[in-house]
Amino acid sequence: MKTFRYGLFAFITMACLMVPALVLASGAKAEALIHVADTRQLSGAYLYFANLYNENLLIFGVWTVVVITALGSGLGFFMDMLMSHTRLDLTSREIRE
Repeated sequence: MKTFRYGLFAFITMACLMVPALVLASGAKAEALIHVADTRQLSGAYLYFANLYNENLLIFGVWTVVVITALGSGLGFFMDMLMSHTRLDLTSREIRE
């Protein structure tokens, strides 16, 4: 009996996941949405990136990855330098699992 309940529960769960239009309260289907950035009051780098977002999402995505990688690397190097100046050596510690 327990196996039957688990199987029924699994079937109902999969049915809910496979047919979201029947489960969720959905209205009429939306038309194709276009997202654009408002550039009326922007200037400088903000205007550049907003125009890039509006015109070419691929290059915007590449710029995003490059900038986030550079900021993360810079923060990592800064924290490593800060830790070495405070004489906290994390490279010689023993890792026990």
